Amino acid sequence: MKKILIILCIFSSLLVFSQKGNAGKLLYFDNFNKDLSNWKVEFEIPKTSSIQLVNSKLDLISSRGATVWFNHKLSGNIMIIYDVTLIDKGGEMDRVSDLNAFWMANDPANENLFTRNGNFASYDNLELYYAGVGGHDNKFTRFRKYHSNGDKPVLKEYTDKEHLLVGNKKYSVKIIINNGLIQYYLNKDLFWELNDETPYKSGFFGFRTTISHQQFENFKVYQL
Repeated sequence: MKKILIILCIFSSLLVFSQKGNAGKLLYFDNFNKDLSNWKVEFEIPKTSSIQLVNSKLDLISSRGATVWFNHKLSGNIMIIYDVTLIDKGGEMDRVSDLNAFWMANDPANENLFTRNGNFASYDNLELYYAGVGGHDNKFTRFRKYHSNGDKPVLKEYTDKEHLLVGNKKYSVKIIINNGLIQYYLNKDLFWELNDETPYKSGFFGFRTTISHQQFENFKVYQL
């Protein structure tokens, strides 16, 4: 009886571990110390924007809209994690704003997703989830679900200081897609949770921003 109780306790602990969206199998990992072969960049103004690897970081300077797509399509129950810092050291594009992301993105009209120019409105006809942290010059933090008909309702919005951005601070992002449960964490704080009855089950992930200088580290995708 004692052995049975021990086994049940262990099973219960494992079940809780799984339900909380903790990592399973590592599917992808990029520590940004080799090349940019995993990424596809779309700059609105390429001439005055740049992307490069600096000290095991993806260094992104955007003079207008920019999306950096992870070029492997993701599907199923997954967790995406990465670290990001908004550089604020007096550079021309050092604007503390728009720590954003797209995920589970698809274009129903075109199998090739990577056909846009970085302009924010050019993504309006996609299906995807969108996190916009510190948008509009760090005034709003918003969560949206995009529909391919151009509808992209704000599902939740914050304007308080605790949900806005601080320059030169490293943020840890965690995004969970688990049987229709969509969660977004920033530094272990749950910003959004959506129980989606019609979830997007596959698609592409992308870093999204505008007029900023950001550095990304430790990108990982886990199966849940």
